[in-house]
Amino acid sequence: MSDLPSDLCELLDGQGADAALTHRVLGALADGEPWSARELVRATAVPHRLVAAALDALGDGLERRGGGPEERVRLVRPGDYAGFRGSAGGPPADPGEAAVRHPRAAEELRRLVAEAPPSRTELDHVAATPGTALRRGAYLADRFAMPGRRLLCVGDHDLTSLAALLVCPEAEAVVVDVDERMLEYIDGAAARLGLAVRCHFADLRAGLPAPVAGWGDLVFTDPPYTPEGVELFVRRGLEGMADPRRGRVLVAYGASGTTPGLVARTQARLARLDLLFEAVLPDFNRYLGAEAIGAASDLYVLRPLSRTVPGGAAEQARIYSQGGNAKEAAGGGRAAGAAELLDGGTAVGDWPSAALPEGARRVRLATWLASPVPAEDPVLLLTGGWEALLGRALLAGTAPRVRAVVPSSAPEVRDAAGQRALRALLEPRFRVRFLKGVPGPRETVVEACAAPPPAGAPAADRLLAYCQERAHGPLPRTLREGLIAVTGQDGAPVNKRTARSLVAEWAPWAPHHSLLDLPGHRFADLRAAAEGMTAAAAAEHSAQG
Repeated sequence: MSDLPSDLCELLDGQGADAALTHRVLGALADGEPWSARELVRATAVPHRLVAAALDALGDGLERRGGGPEERVRLVRPGDYAGFRGSAGGPPADPGEAAVRHPRAAEELRRLVAEAPPSRTELDHVAATPGTALRRGAYLADRFAMPGRRLLCVGDHDLTSLAALLVCPEAEAVVVDVDERMLEYIDGAAARLGLAVRCHFADLRAGLPAPVAGWGDLVFTDPPYTPEGVELFVRRGLEGMADPRRGRVLVAYGASGTTPGLVARTQARLARLDLLFEAVLPDFNRYLGAEAIGAASDLYVLRPLSRTVPGGAAEQARIYSQGGNAKEAAGGGRAAGAAELLDGGTAVGDWPSAALPEGARRVRLATWLASPVPAEDPVLLLTGGWEALLGRALLAGTAPRVRAVVPSSAPEVRDAAGQRALRALLEPRFRVRFLKGVPGPRETVVEACAAPPPAGAPAADRLLAYCQERAHGPLPRTLREGLIAVTGQDGAPVNKRTARSLVAEWAPWAPHHSLLDLPGHRFADLRAAAEGMTAAAAAEHSAQG
């Protein structure tokens, strides 16, 4: 696009994802024939105002004949615009047509969907067909100006991020999900395919990861189909947009034809978010299951009308229809027996008021995860479907001791393998104990006591502990500063330039992450990077000395 007139480049950049409309005009002009403005409007279905803006921006690149409404224009160098041909912007392709147009993407998606981790019913997962994933990618590429754009996938069990970039590899995507298996799978597939997809861990009920806020141009989500679930996922998507007015939020939503009231309540929630229903594409998405709703869902194309997300509830604990965090579950889970653990400490999470001692300090879980919170002897309540946050919530604590109450069935505490994985997440900063049966037979208290490695400990352990003590901070920065501090303790400090170079070499996946949104599979990579960086720094010092 650098060879285009500067005024046209500025116009396209200002239109964001909607530049696809102007692409249609340029595609029509690329045939080299003369056009009137009215003919361009009728041929492309682009409003006259946008057609006129495109013609003005082309400036001397147009040959003009006549004047007034009958003026006809033709490109002086139509070959420069050949890349815009085919920008039809018509109705979405069906899966068969999309597969013909994108055969490599279709083949890859059949394999990716077949090998993906199985659905988790407690997260309301139902797998979309490979054809649906491809159709989503093709629709995004056809309807919007995707090259150079950023797609935020709020949850991505259906691999829409991979589908979109297989169709349009010039785009970028970020996936935010609570399912560690999917994050690892998408990360691995993106690396294998050379696609610019980045994954972040988050329970969206507690908030969007800070590095993702204000990042995207377009949002796609296939949320839990409760009204609360749809609203929450769309809110998070809006929070992740750089300028909502220049983008779109695409939502897969399905309901039985026998429950129109449920659909009406869901649509009313979206309307209250100041969203325009630009399109509703019936039965766009097909699923390998979900027979209760016909194994299909509609695609909503929503246009934000303002830059700011309207106020209202942000943290909602019950958005799913099944499992321990279902809509019908009790607010904070079994909190009454856990209240005795507080004893003057800070209550973090969804504690029922009746379970708290008089005068107890309360902190919302979203606040706890958003920034460091000074708190005396904090106790985190993570029952009622919040146990996936256990490791990150403990890392977020700044007190010498942080405790969390979780169901004894949680994967991180129920067996030796889960406990080893949790310790790997928290060590070397914390020493971890598991107190089962406290406060009751169905809960476990995880106690993390600060025990940073001493000065003589391996440099990699001290670097990891440095980063863990600053878990909210940008990971590249904490790695750089920690490397300088640790090598300084050993009498061989690296300078800022060397530290930056080593972090880029050993942890290329670290940018745009903090420890609290880093996917679980990356923690092993983090340890390997710490060992590699400290060893390289020591070797460089030896070579110089």
